[in-house]
Amino acid sequence: MVEKKKNTTLRNGIILIITFLLGALALYGIFYFFPNVIGTTVTKLEKDVTVTDEGIADAVEKVYDSVVVVNTYVNGEAYSSGTGFVYKTEDGTAYLLTNNHVIESADDVYVTFTDGSIVQAQVVGSDVYSDIAVLSVDEDYIISVAEIGSSEKARLGDTVFAIGAPLDSAYSWSVTRGIVSGKDRLVEVELTSGNTTTPMVVNTLQTDAAINNGNSGGPLANSNGEVIGITSIKLASSTIEGMGFAIPIETALEYAEQLINGEEVERPYLGIYMLDVTDAYYSREYYDIIREANVTSGVIVTDFENNSPAKEAGLEVGDIIIRVDGNDISSNAYLRYYLYKHSVGEEMTLTVLRNGREIDIDVMLTAS
Repeated sequence: MVEKKKNTTLRNGIILIITFLLGALALYGIFYFFPNVIGTTVTKLEKDVTVTDEGIADAVEKVYDSVVVVNTYVNGEAYSSGTGFVYKTEDGTAYLLTNNHVIESADDVYVTFTDGSIVQAQVVGSDVYSDIAVLSVDEDYIISVAEIGSSEKARLGDTVFAIGAPLDSAYSWSVTRGIVSGKDRLVEVELTSGNTTTPMVVNTLQTDAAINNGNSGGPLANSNGEVIGITSIKLASSTIEGMGFAIPIETALEYAEQLINGEEVERPYLGIYMLDVTDAYYSREYYDIIREANVTSGVIVTDFENNSPAKEAGLEVGDIIIRVDGNDISSNAYLRYYLYKHSVGEEMTLTVLRNGREIDIDVMLTAS
């Protein structure tokens, strides 16, 4: 019995030794054939670090002193305020960009620079449809001129920032940061000139950088401190947040140079009176026409102006315009958008519904 117990103990000891040797041999094999396993693990741990965002302070400083607060007056009383920026100097004169709606109806316009100096500015010219205005002051007052970039080269997700004077003077030269959220956004707005309000569609850059009342006319710049747009529109809604819009800088400069050169901003016209199908649907005069055409959107021709190029081309009262140059239109705001992409003397194609048929009509555009 004792002898049997000794044999069992001996056998268990041998098994334990063999197991230990096999384990050691396996571990040796891992080190021998896979020498980088441990090293790789350590490397991964060393790379697991927190990324620090150093911000865009250098870019902001590059633009900051070119930005001005724009204050307007009517009959000596404060009327409105907004933002602008110096975009070029020439022959002793500095030119500033802002929005038309910032300075419209004003008797006097003053700009305040970052050093606190206040200067009366001259309105070189403005255009209601592009919402662009150009101001001028003596070059001696200028602290800095903004560097112009390209909205066309901007990519979705690029960092951008706006500088402006939201709410009131206590928050002048506020900086808000975001990204390019969208390009070529067609935004419907109502542009007012005197007592006339015109629905328009504006091609814009979309950003989530905060833009509030007073920011209008200020720069939207990229992370290199280059201006790529002019903040103009804030989509206001209790259910929508983080959607601001800016006029692409290329569009702004095109109109600004025309205004500086004393050229009238000339746009083509069709010479028609029109009504949106959605507004005319419940009209007794047009109900049958719209019902027979079986459309829910578009523009119905209600009358013509004298010397109308559209009438000359063959348009008739009661025609429903559904496409312009192959682009579907839902309202007269979209019709104007595609119309104003043309120049005077060019031809555009209108697709209309007449007596249940689609007809293409080419119109030679003239000046109003």
